[in-house]
Amino acid sequence: MNPFVEALSLFLQTSVQMGTHILFAILGGILCEKAGNLNLGIEGMMLLGASVGFSAALATGDPIVAILCAGGAGAAGALIYAIITVTLRGNQVVTGLVLTIFGGGVSGFLGKGLSGKSLPETVSSAFEPYRNELLGSIPVLGKMIVEQSPYVHLSIVLAVLLALYFRFSRPGLSVRAVGENPAAADASGINVSLVKYTHILGGGFLCGMGGAYLSLVFVPRWQENITAGAGWIAVAFIIFSTWSPLKAVWAAWAFGALKGLGFKFQSVQFEVFGKHIAFSPQILDMIPYIATIVVLALITMRRKKEHQGPESLGLPYFREER
Repeated sequence: MNPFVEALSLFLQTSVQMGTHILFAILGGILCEKAGNLNLGIEGMMLLGASVGFSAALATGDPIVAILCAGGAGAAGALIYAIITVTLRGNQVVTGLVLTIFGGGVSGFLGKGLSGKSLPETVSSAFEPYRNELLGSIPVLGKMIVEQSPYVHLSIVLAVLLALYFRFSRPGLSVRAVGENPAAADASGINVSLVKYTHILGGGFLCGMGGAYLSLVFVPRWQENITAGAGWIAVAFIIFSTWSPLKAVWAAWAFGALKGLGFKFQSVQFEVFGKHIAFSPQILDMIPYIATIVVLALITMRRKKEHQGPESLGLPYFREER
């Protein structure tokens, strides 16, 4: 294989890996926001999923149980948010921020006994990259898509399924109606509270899985604050992807590519007038976050209807005011 193509393939493979946890978080956020609820607690739910998933993997040695426990932890955090914002009609922004603090505290408490421990072989081997001589030999796409962990493949499948769900299914139409106008949806016979609860919990489950990807696959070990602000990046990328699950795939992978460039250029030096100049690691780490801010600003300036979020996003629904 051509050396340039080989290098590009490896870079894109790494980019996908570095963006997968962001993709899970974006999909979870989209699922929640399509129902009209702005959840800023994505970071907290990811931390809950990362710590509980790693703990379950150590306790059971079963990768499926670890994923389910991680998702369940994220859903438990989302349940707290749903009770406060849907049933008690609390402020969604404040509740999301509190959820982030809560998730960070719980994960820090659980993580005290997790540092330095390794995953059981049954778990680590289950998440190893898929190997296929035929498909893996496809230029660029072979390594980028095929030779990845099953966890990465799962994120892509979920993105496609969510896109089909919102576009073609009756429940998907119902959640879109609730997100746009809950009063009209209620008048048409849709159970607004049920739709909100199910999609908020589903979003929390996906966020928990995103956190578990870090502790079970990408790192894979426990580190304090393992998400490193990924939940906040996901909040911005939900807007960047214009609430589209398929666009979320490219948004997450683009972020992973920028992170990958940072790692790539850390070891590169340039000679200028006889002096060796290297990029500062701190500046390189800033690149994906600066790019996120720039892109978010550009997207926000575009006032097209299809680029706007659900009409009732962030607004509590009072049935008595219908």
